[in-house]
Amino acid sequence: MQPPGAAARLLRSLRAAWRVGRAVLHVLHGMVVMTRFPALDAAARHERIRWWSAGLLRAVGLRLQVSGVQPRPGATLLVANHVSWLDIAAIHAAAPHARFVSKADVLKWPLLGWLIRNAGTLFIERERKRDAVRVVHAMASALQAGDTVAVFPEGTTGPGDAPLPFHANLLQAAVATGTPVQPVVLRFADAGAPFSAAVHFLGETTLLQSIWRVVSAHGLCAHVHLLPPVGSEHADRRLLAGHLRDLIAQQLLPRDPIAQRPASLS
Repeated sequence: MQPPGAAARLLRSLRAAWRVGRAVLHVLHGMVVMTRFPALDAAARHERIRWWSAGLLRAVGLRLQVSGVQPRPGATLLVANHVSWLDIAAIHAAAPHARFVSKADVLKWPLLGWLIRNAGTLFIERERKRDAVRVVHAMASALQAGDTVAVFPEGTTGPGDAPLPFHANLLQAAVATGTPVQPVVLRFADAGAPFSAAVHFLGETTLLQSIWRVVSAHGLCAHVHLLPPVGSEHADRRLLAGHLRDLIAQQLLPRDPIAQRPASLS
């Protein structure tokens, strides 16, 4: 007979494997749905993106909680903190009309890379400094056409409890076109912590390792909080980047008054 600890680990592994299977089937279904996009109007495409993104979160064991104001329709630059490979799905579940700017590396991800590319994503090769100029022009054209574009100004994933410094380059697209910028706060919690370590995608962690940690976690919840839009016309992009980071960081501070009390020195 197995000891209780071994039985619990076996159950967790079986649950994780079941979630992986559900997620793979959901991704494959999404690829089939994506082939029908050319025949759909924008509203129908957005509804399917919302459905698929929320379904992916459920498949890997996450609940979704969306709060704050409504996503601004039309030309808007969404700016979010970057925590995990789950971020795009979490935001798309709340704002399915957004076109993301993403690192070209995600094109190498199995299955997910194909889906991300066909969802209208703009890709940037961060190793090539001049590529940012090309992407800014592409973003500006999309914004002028009335699209919503979403970026992660940190440029990489962070630990989740506080955003890393924001790079200002991509914000130039909003400044040049006078497009409002809407901050989006992402937070992933689990049954034991307001900032779950299970979703960390840091350092040398591979995508497969991160996926296994996510599907093995208990009580994961993706919180998406949208803040009111901020004007960008004639703004200094570096000051704007700092202001947006501060707005997001403020929302990630502990809300429990007891947790915010200074520790006793006695």
